[in-house]
Amino acid sequence: MKMKTVQTSTKLWAIVPAAGSGSRFSKTDLKQYQTINDVTVLQHSVERLFALPLQGCVLAVNAQDTVIQTIPFKQKEKIHLCEGGQERVHSVLNALTYLLQIAHPNDYVLVHDAARPCVGMEQLNDLYNTAITQSISAILATPVRDTLKQVLDAPNITKTVDRTALWQAQTPQIAPIGLLKTAIEQALKFDIAITDEASALEYAEHPVRVVAGRADNIKITYPEDLVLAQLILQAQGY
Repeated sequence: MKMKTVQTSTKLWAIVPAAGSGSRFSKTDLKQYQTINDVTVLQHSVERLFALPLQGCVLAVNAQDTVIQTIPFKQKEKIHLCEGGQERVHSVLNALTYLLQIAHPNDYVLVHDAARPCVGMEQLNDLYNTAITQSISAILATPVRDTLKQVLDAPNITKTVDRTALWQAQTPQIAPIGLLKTAIEQALKFDIAITDEASALEYAEHPVRVVAGRADNIKITYPEDLVLAQLILQAQGY
């Protein structure tokens, strides 16, 4: 289903880092290749993004990945492959380097988790329109709902953390290609921990906007998450 987006000459691309081992899910099975309703998690995640006017999507995969070529993406002509890196941030950087061979540095790029198959169309549209109309980087996020405890000496609670101003980051995250690549390179140069694209942009002191996401935009981390993802996709009509 295509969503209404702003009219712009700025091109949009996507990156999906899919080279990780996902050891919390399984020591042997890759979570992105598990199936929900006979479709792989990776395919669900990637094809959600094509609700937006993507020029193409770069998948950063393991060099030994023999499955990726067998995935029947509906937009296969727009799928590009590059080699992933040791960590997620390195995979994203490799994909940005690849992307700059075919895209302009001022084009925008969505970076999305391979194992986040339930992102809503309305939220994708809100994220894209916010970034383009305001010329700003942005991420999907939700306000933290639960009471948070700091535990410095496990299992004893040190204190309760004020959650008033805390948001839980999701993906996709969107930024200009050249800006994001430079920010990641700068952060890696100084050994800054990069857990998502926004953290690199924050370190480089570039503004990043939060756009309201939804709690059902879950990331599959453990085997039981597949059951929840299936229920969410069924509720969404997939």
